[in-house]
Amino acid sequence: MSVAGTSDAHWSSRFAFIMASVGFAVGLGNIWRFPYVTGENGGSAFVVIYLLCAFAIGVPCLIAELMIGRRGQSSPPASMATLAVESNRSPAWRVVGGMGVFTAFSIAITYAVVVGWVLSYLYKAVATGFVGVDRLGAETAFGALLANSNAMLFWTLVGNLVVGGIIFAGVKGGIERAVNIMMPTMFALLIGLGIYNIFNGGFIETLEWLFTPDFSKVGPGTFLAAVGQAFFSIGVAMGGMMAYGAYLPKDFSITQGAITVVIADTLVALLAGFVVFPAVFHHGLDISSGVGLIFQTLPVAFAQMPGGHIFAVLFFLMLSVAGVTSMVGLLESVTLWVDQRFGLHRHIGISIIIAAVTFCSIASVLSYNVWADMRIAGMNFNELADGLPTKILLPAGGLLIAVFAGWFMESRYSEEELQTGATTYRTWQFLVRFVAAPAIAIILVTGLL
Repeated sequence: MSVAGTSDAHWSSRFAFIMASVGFAVGLGNIWRFPYVTGENGGSAFVVIYLLCAFAIGVPCLIAELMIGRRGQSSPPASMATLAVESNRSPAWRVVGGMGVFTAFSIAITYAVVVGWVLSYLYKAVATGFVGVDRLGAETAFGALLANSNAMLFWTLVGNLVVGGIIFAGVKGGIERAVNIMMPTMFALLIGLGIYNIFNGGFIETLEWLFTPDFSKVGPGTFLAAVGQAFFSIGVAMGGMMAYGAYLPKDFSITQGAITVVIADTLVALLAGFVVFPAVFHHGLDISSGVGLIFQTLPVAFAQMPGGHIFAVLFFLMLSVAGVTSMVGLLESVTLWVDQRFGLHRHIGISIIIAAVTFCSIASVLSYNVWADMRIAGMNFNELADGLPTKILLPAGGLLIAVFAGWFMESRYSEEELQTGATTYRTWQFLVRFVAAPAIAIILVTGLL
């Protein structure tokens, strides 16, 4: 079933598509993980390696996924099957699209809970600005949130309802309208908070952390970290980009769009470093505290800095935007598949999906407290729900998409879809065949080992 049957099923502008795609790609992990990984792996030396990986691996895979989505004009499984049959291949390739939808749903289950944490902290920032909070108080408050199942479920539901409302309103009336407001707002907040930090202390240390090349830290592990960061950050193999590709008009340049998305995603990640780390350096806090950096470390910095109340509100507002727009991309692919597979109206489909994600998120919530000691194959529910997509489903799906687009899809169809010059097309085909596919295979094997 084609998505082209209604006027609402295509992006109205290049800007809307870019905002939606960047919103999907930029998640909560970008805000703290990319700057931290950069500093730990050689600063600007890592940035150069990352950019090479992003453009040699991320861009070709993103082009492939958008191309499949636009040519298939359907949900990820249906698009894969349509293009496979068109190229005289088995329709069983639909399984690859199905993996993307399943992966998106799996990630959404645990991601929704983290988005709920962010919304809870946004509320706390508005109410208190974390005034008077010290290290022990911040750790105690976060621990209390994890122990309070009802509070986590409430904020998870709030986040899911916001996401559901955006998808409920459709491509143009919901997703476009939301991202056209939310993403420029997030960019403005990033820039504004970064400028604020120039005068608030810790800015020079952040510059040194991010951009001082340290080639002694560059080794095989650095390249593997760069490949993994590039692949996972851009958001391929989650179905979202394929679904967004299905809404692209034929006159849109997929190659230019993919390059723009990757550049914007990288810039956001770098800008996030100038928002997060100056406060950490200035106040002598733990830079390697992972997710705790946001919920246990930064509130201490907000309590100590001038204007910390306002900074805290704007920071968690920015995080809320990143979390919500990523959830929209994850669940849009699931919505598209449910609507077409079962012939449901979009409103019914997203209502069912939001209910299902919220229900499944109960297991994620309980794994932080009541079910913390329950193990499946040595892992609790959250470890399993996170490990299965990130270590197996995402790299396996990305590998199969690269292999299909590079080797199994008829070249005349991919060339017709990309509408580029012969040299650009051959470059993409070489990269997706001989660079992206082997690199993703290494990620998959490493994850399994």
